[in-house]
Amino acid sequence: MRFMVMHKMTEEMERGLPPDPEVMAGVGKLIQEGMQHDVFVSGEGLKPTSERVRIAYEDGKRTITDGPFSEAKELVAGFGLMRVRSKEEAIGWCDKFAAVIGDHELYLGPVVEPWDLGMMPKPDNAPLRFLAMQQLDERSAQTPLDAEKQTRLAALIAEMTEAGALQAAGGLSGTKQGARVRFKAGKHTVIDGPFAESKELVAGYAILDLPSKQQAIEWATRFGEVVKVNEVEIRELPDA
Repeated sequence: MRFMVMHKMTEEMERGLPPDPEVMAGVGKLIQEGMQHDVFVSGEGLKPTSERVRIAYEDGKRTITDGPFSEAKELVAGFGLMRVRSKEEAIGWCDKFAAVIGDHELYLGPVVEPWDLGMMPKPDNAPLRFLAMQQLDERSAQTPLDAEKQTRLAALIAEMTEAGALQAAGGLSGTKQGARVRFKAGKHTVIDGPFAESKELVAGYAILDLPSKQQAIEWATRFGEVVKVNEVEIRELPDA
């Protein structure tokens, strides 16, 4: 089973402050352990919401709202990690996605790279990567794609992959199968789904391969304690 573990923004992250060296060391150690045990699949961090946009598609029209977002009500339905030449190219791929699935809303933001953290010099022709997170609403929750849309979506994924634009993508199971871990005063509380929106946007994620939801919660708890956030959300990725 695969799970997406998403940690939420904090005030420090929103201000774009560099991570504490102790936090970076802890995250690196946890990722290394996850790789050694074939648990850690992939993961990315996101830049502050001031560098993100919200894109809403409705009745064939597109509305783009620039961040920062202080009262966003986020609930993720799926994600796409893109490597592109510009933000405009990333938005163009989002337009093509909307042309297939219809009305929806998403957040699009740049990914934190090693040179952003001072871990290495920024290379010439550095890649530009954006993460798009589709929002879960009544339309996406209650209206599964029909066969025709599934075929068109598969063709779009093939097109993006061939163009070198798509690095990873997936949909998430409903919140009923998920959980949240909240941290306060050195203690944590586990809340099983289903649950409603979260006002904090995602700050980053890790995809973990584990036998059970309980083990995913345990890893998520450790991760949340290391990165020192207020909340971590665990969602299952359906089998392909």
